[in-house]
Amino acid sequence: MTITHETLGDEVQVPFWFDPLCPWAWITSRWLLEVEQVRPVHADWRIMSLAYLNLDQRSGKGLSEEYRKLMSTAWGPVRVCAAAEHAGSPVLGPLYTAIGTRLHNQRRREDPTVITEALAETGLPASLAAAATSTEFDQFIKDSHHEAFDDVGLDVGTPVLRIAGTTLFGPVITPAPRGEAAGRLWDGLVMVAGTDGFFELKRSRNAKPSFD
Repeated sequence: MTITHETLGDEVQVPFWFDPLCPWAWITSRWLLEVEQVRPVHADWRIMSLAYLNLDQRSGKGLSEEYRKLMSTAWGPVRVCAAAEHAGSPVLGPLYTAIGTRLHNQRRREDPTVITEALAETGLPASLAAAATSTEFDQFIKDSHHEAFDDVGLDVGTPVLRIAGTTLFGPVITPAPRGEAAGRLWDGLVMVAGTDGFFELKRSRNAKPSFD
């Protein structure tokens, strides 16, 4: 399946790749929801895998033991998202919100009930939780992952989004801009994405993720 930048009427569809475990992708996803309120934009949620990126594609190079341990648990939530998406219901956005709220805002990363609660909140069968420890949907995850990372490259992580046919890493922000501030950031990204030959803007992070 090939992902393209699409419009429905005047509404811009924005593919957005996330791993539920990533706090930076979570903040950016909340920004994109804010953008939906002030610009004719609609988020098109897609999955990627930090575990696949870091442990397989990058062969685990440069990872601390703490991060390796985190990656060992990273497959579970994204596998459940893949199982839900594969079932055919348009629930990936709400499920991401339900999982992410618990993992990040409520800081419940070690809580085994996060997945079952999130499935219940979004009206999905509890049986989907079994996908967390199954490889059944791993190829589905990898296919979605490659749609982003074959384009954006392996020297970045998540979030990844596509604007006007240009796939970009970011924006990495904290906290998420709200209201018109969110719209202005979006406007800037549209200009950047439309600049032929643009590759990078970056500065060192000096703040931890804020979920306010």
